[in-house]
Amino acid sequence: MIDRLQKILHPDDIFVEELLAAHTTFRVGGPAEFFITPRCTNEVAQICEICRTEDIPLFILGDGSNVLVSDAGLRGVVLCTAKLDKIAVLDSGLITAQAGAKLAKVAQEAHKAGLAGFEFASGIPGTVGGAVYMNAGAYDGTVGEFCKSVTMLQNCRTIKTIPGSEMNFGYRQSIAQTNGGFILEATFQLHPGNTDEILAKMRDLNNRRRKSQPLEYPSAGSTFKRPPGYFAGKLIEDSGLKGFTIGGAQVSEKHAGFVINIGQAGRTSAHDIYNLIQEVQRQVYEKFQIQLEPEVKILGF
Repeated sequence: MIDRLQKILHPDDIFVEELLAAHTTFRVGGPAEFFITPRCTNEVAQICEICRTEDIPLFILGDGSNVLVSDAGLRGVVLCTAKLDKIAVLDSGLITAQAGAKLAKVAQEAHKAGLAGFEFASGIPGTVGGAVYMNAGAYDGTVGEFCKSVTMLQNCRTIKTIPGSEMNFGYRQSIAQTNGGFILEATFQLHPGNTDEILAKMRDLNNRRRKSQPLEYPSAGSTFKRPPGYFAGKLIEDSGLKGFTIGGAQVSEKHAGFVINIGQAGRTSAHDIYNLIQEVQRQVYEKFQIQLEPEVKILGF
């Protein structure tokens, strides 16, 4: 496998047994057998084809802000989109960004161009690819609302642009979760706005985020999806679980919807977090007969 990777990628873009704790916002996770950072669509297509034909597991990773990777790590290839990060402001209120572009950076570029609508995304961690994949959102705004189109690599060889209206965006879901395609870039339709007002809104939302969320600790953001008609954080708090701890993992005392890593110097294990998530699910179900579904993608367990 390493020989084939070396024929496609620059040596600086190939890592063997790379610890994923360095690439996830939970700051936990074992080694990736092969961790690669392609720089163009052609490299992505070739890697996908190799993995498909040789039946090698392939995992796509953006900023690692919505994943929990096991302590055992992942066998196969972890393809990180970090170097696929170009952003371009187009005419008519359009802005295009590659999958690895930081969502907050897209919001910043929109502000500089005097384009409004994307302020909600200015404090969301993660990349465009992951945000489109899960229809990320905050403060009553979602990526899907502004998505004009998504360009995907399908079957490792065909590049197809899908209108946003056909992406089947819903709460934390999109067609990308079922069609097996690799998100390459997305185009967003925004509208002209006053740059001072846009900046003021971004600052207000980010201040609200800092006050209400435990940003001082490693986490993957909101740990659970919102059950219909309820709020996950409220259910967890009403179950008496604020501050509940297993090892170095804790239900945040600031916001019960967040599981955080309170361990020091790598002492928290991914299994601490995994076990805590399961225990929260068990106790909430026992008390309210509501099954919480993780929003965080769990890999390698």
